[in-house]
Amino acid sequence: MPKSSANTQQAILVAANQIVIEQGVEHMTLEQVAAQAGISKGGLLYHYPSKEALIKGMITFYLERFTEDFDQAASQQGDAAGRWNRSYLSTTFADNQRIPRMSSGLLAAAATNPGLLAPLQEKFREWVTLLEKDGVDPTTAAIIHLVADGLWLVELFGLSAPDEEMKSKVLQAMDELIQRSANPSP
Repeated sequence: MPKSSANTQQAILVAANQIVIEQGVEHMTLEQVAAQAGISKGGLLYHYPSKEALIKGMITFYLERFTEDFDQAASQQGDAAGRWNRSYLSTTFADNQRIPRMSSGLLAAAATNPGLLAPLQEKFREWVTLLEKDGVDPTTAAIIHLVADGLWLVELFGLSAPDEEMKSKVLQAMDELIQRSANPSP
């Protein structure tokens, strides 16, 4: 059993995520999540008093982690034109590596209460604004956004995602596109 409150919350969220991935949203009950996390149902209810609260927690956890990685990747590039586009692309490509497909909370929200997606929709608007005002052509920013999100969605839904070699080639091609767009030829 996890010892700290933060560890317990993360164990609950990871357990819920695993259930959604392996069994589907309809099998994500509070009882199942508690058992998977190795805690009592009362322990789960202390942190997440309802299934809706758990799904909100899953979305918040995903958004906080992605935003942290996105901001950190951008800060490592200084003030370079295209830094937000490169960071969005690399963060999205790497996202499934930390806690596999933790974004499955979004599936749970869409299936149970689409209104729970409001924080995600707001955050996406913020991210797209950063991409559009990043010193690259707006069409390039849209292409980067759509390629990154397309990859994320095919991996989330298990829809013939490219292998690691192809993902690397796509990432390189998108990086070259950003570079050309940020430094257009005379």
